[in-house]
Amino acid sequence: MKTIKVSILLFISSLFFSACVFIDDETRLQGISLEELLSRNELWYVDYHRTTGTGDVPFMSIAFTLSFTNGSLYANNNIVDIGYTGNGLGIRVGYYNAYNGLLETDHQIDGYTAFEVYQLSNNEIRIDAVGTNVSYYLIGYQRANFDYDQLFYDNIEYFLQEYEAWENIQTSVSGVVNSFDTENFLQFTPENTTTFYASQDVVGTPIQGVLWDFVGSYEVFDVQGSSDLKILTLNYDGGDTETFELTVINDSTVQLYQLSSQTTYTFIGRGFIQYLKNGTLKEQGRNTGRKRIKMKRRVKKSTR
Repeated sequence: MKTIKVSILLFISSLFFSACVFIDDETRLQGISLEELLSRNELWYVDYHRTTGTGDVPFMSIAFTLSFTNGSLYANNNIVDIGYTGNGLGIRVGYYNAYNGLLETDHQIDGYTAFEVYQLSNNEIRIDAVGTNVSYYLIGYQRANFDYDQLFYDNIEYFLQEYEAWENIQTSVSGVVNSFDTENFLQFTPENTTTFYASQDVVGTPIQGVLWDFVGSYEVFDVQGSSDLKILTLNYDGGDTETFELTVINDSTVQLYQLSSQTTYTFIGRGFIQYLKNGTLKEQGRNTGRKRIKMKRRVKKSTR
């Protein structure tokens, strides 16, 4: 019954926009129908850093990828488990209709949105939200050739936010003894964009019982000449700053190499937060209501 209602809604919407919006298919698409263009790529990466305009379409600002399959709209709203959730397509978040260069979506939370679609290359499109001052750039891939590693590094701030906390499970024997050796838990949140918390509670403490001893701001830097390495600085409110080379081991483990002490810390994510259609599966604390923003990272040289 729900599918029939949605189909009727989209049909009526199609009639409305056919009467009110004229779109020259030949000027927007390169000799291909919009449905064929959308469906021939299994994943469309939302290159949010290129977004232009002052408007916002909520489901677009939390999605890393979108997929258009037989009228169903899918999204990957998490980096963790991307490539596995929904056989790589993510979760179904609504329905779509595509015709004459116009993409209509009926999102299960956000409702109806229409986009004018411009084909920029064989696997790249720009979609402009009708009546909203915002344009998104999407790059098409097959699941087999999607660069998942690069996704992690391009969106590292969001990856760090997808766990309630990160727990130190190993400190290298080599390296100079320093105060960070006792920092057993870290938490990265969307709060004020780049807020972090730190705790010296004993390893193994349940996340809900962790007392956060310190707070501050963090920044991630690109590393000149490297696509699989980042610099992370933790700027404590007390005035101290700790600087690390950040490496992603897998979708639940990161390594922090402290430049001053030459110590390597291995942290594992605890309490995975699954972002669904309108926020999170678990309405928990500081990590609720995440939305992507345009990142403009500064660049540093590697010191090693």
